[in-house]
Amino acid sequence: MPERGVVRFWHDDEGWGVIDSPSAPGGCWAGFAAIEMPGFAKLHEGQQVWVTIGDGPQDGYDYLAERITLDIP
Repeated sequence: MPERGVVRFWHDDEGWGVIDSPSAPGGCWAGFAAIEMPGFAKLHEGQQVWVTIGDGPQDGYDYLAERITLDIP
């Protein structure tokens, strides 16, 4: 189920970042492949997104973004 999240940080050069969401304490690891948008997929610090969260671990984070959209699903 998608929920609202906020991008904590995003590394354009590496294609990953972290999204904060109430159901992902400590943050949710997010990779560019999970972002549903045309063209070069990237996010920006402070950006609000919809995220479907799955279990990690991934690079030290307990949660993993399975799907990220910019519009209301």
